[in-house]
Amino acid sequence: MGIKLGEKIMKIALCQTDVAFRDPDKNYQAIEQAVIEAANSGADIVVLPEMWNTGYCLSELADFADPNGDRTKGFLIRLALQQKVTIIGGSVAISEEDHFSNIMYAVAKDGDLLASYRKVHPFQGMDEHTYIRPGNSANLFRIGDLACAGFICYDIRFPEWLRKHAANGAEVLFVSAQWPSARITQWKQLLIARAIENQAFVVAVNRVGSDPANQFGGNSLVIHPSGEIIAEADDTPQNLLAEINLADVKKVREAMPVLADRRPELYF
Repeated sequence: MGIKLGEKIMKIALCQTDVAFRDPDKNYQAIEQAVIEAANSGADIVVLPEMWNTGYCLSELADFADPNGDRTKGFLIRLALQQKVTIIGGSVAISEEDHFSNIMYAVAKDGDLLASYRKVHPFQGMDEHTYIRPGNSANLFRIGDLACAGFICYDIRFPEWLRKHAANGAEVLFVSAQWPSARITQWKQLLIARAIENQAFVVAVNRVGSDPANQFGGNSLVIHPSGEIIAEADDTPQNLLAEINLADVKKVREAMPVLADRRPELYF
């Protein structure tokens, strides 16, 4: 479909998939099918969940993580070019020299690598901090003229981190997660809050299914800068489709100039 210049409409597909534990080959096949289906539905942007290549088999990443992310980058670039979609590649487990990273790649429809973001906040509740080296860099990137930012799961509990990106111009906040069913209410409430306070679209995809330790809750969401839920999935595998009008960010921010009224010199 592409962006309609007059209305600034963009169609987004959130690939709410299951993730096969310790089975990268199966996961790459499943993600490829999901992206193809999303492209066939007319999506401009396709968003994937967290750690979709391996699941949270953290103690066994030496056997299953993608060395230097090479397989994943080649895979996403090929799919983006073939299907003519921009892919927010969720995140994957990769091995780098003497450590592992939980990394998000974003690839433009022309095959350009837009972003490589290492998760800044490893989640102690799933022992991620024991195995994953945290990143130290922001994740601002552009899709054409659109200013975007990307985050991974636990990041959304740190409002100052998302605000940093919104204050630097981000209008769409992409989130990829493996968020357990037991805390799915918090998932929704946190995401709505992040949309309202940053006056930005939030596009958040969560996985479904289970691993040996957790059940995951789906409930992927697309949220308007006003906090209204535009689209919401249940807890079953699906491609959640939504259209967003990018002009709404400017309208909301002009109606209530929260970002302009900040006094950051007092906050830290």
